[in-house]
Amino acid sequence: MARDVTFGLWYDFRNPAQWRRPFSQLYDGCLDQIAQAESMGFGSVWLTEHHFCDDGYTPSPLVIAAAIGARTHAMRIGTNLMILPLHNPVRVAEDAATLSLLTHGRFDLGVGIGYREDEFRAFGRELKHRPSLIEEAIEIIRRGWAGEVVDFEGKRFSLKGQRISPQPHIAPRLLMGGMSEPAIDRAARIADGFLSTGGIGQDLYVTALERNGKRPDQGAIIAGHWAIISPDPALEAERVGPHVLYQANAYIRWGAFGPPETTPLFPDAKSAIENGLYELWDADTAVEKLGALMDAYPLIRDIHFWAQFPGEPIEQGQRRLDYIAEKVLPRL
Repeated sequence: MARDVTFGLWYDFRNPAQWRRPFSQLYDGCLDQIAQAESMGFGSVWLTEHHFCDDGYTPSPLVIAAAIGARTHAMRIGTNLMILPLHNPVRVAEDAATLSLLTHGRFDLGVGIGYREDEFRAFGRELKHRPSLIEEAIEIIRRGWAGEVVDFEGKRFSLKGQRISPQPHIAPRLLMGGMSEPAIDRAARIADGFLSTGGIGQDLYVTALERNGKRPDQGAIIAGHWAIISPDPALEAERVGPHVLYQANAYIRWGAFGPPETTPLFPDAKSAIENGLYELWDADTAVEKLGALMDAYPLIRDIHFWAQFPGEPIEQGQRRLDYIAEKVLPRL
């Protein structure tokens, strides 16, 4: 059965102290990997955002997106995701429009509501204002991309008689992520698609589209998948274990999966892999599981995987990408 699904890569550019390399070396290696991945059949790359992280978790995904655009020709480039309530919507609209023009319409803007109080405090925002911040920002961005003169007066933003430029020839898709039911409903209501993490909320999104009076073809699921695909999954688990444990526990400490004071850390890599969002697959299992996922959710338009875990050597992640490109992608 033919499916209109793109397969891609996900990057956070974390560079933890225990595996630290020069950041320029990390960026160069990942950009080389992305350019090569395009020639191997990967069709998308996704960038995420956080701030004030000792490990350098990228705070500047749009800058990196521009660098990727200069190194690729057909690959779609998106954010999964940017924390829109931290940003000025005019600035985001301008930068995203410029990226769309530079990449000839290959850029997608994926956003989320955020959850780290430290980030909101530093940017002069309040967590309790997140719903109005994100909804007002999206309204301004959409009007700006449409070429309208924007007159907007909201709770959080005010813009009087301004036209945002440049206007993109192809407006980026505006995608939205979230794991709570209100966030998923918001994605169905005002976004062009839903950024799912580890399969969480895909069923809720389909229901929310219907509840908001939308046809299935008016939505899309962009699936950030946490599968680790390798010819020897057990051996790969040993290789990536310390890096996976670091990643999983960092998100728990930040409160990504619930209040950090009541969400226990994983004690070791084995428990992180077995009880977290990760799945260990060989090629046959990947084809079976991903095929079933796409059959269950025809709205899926993209599935992407972590290309590199925090601190992992480039060549280690590259072995997985080579394997996926050779043994999985042609069969899907």
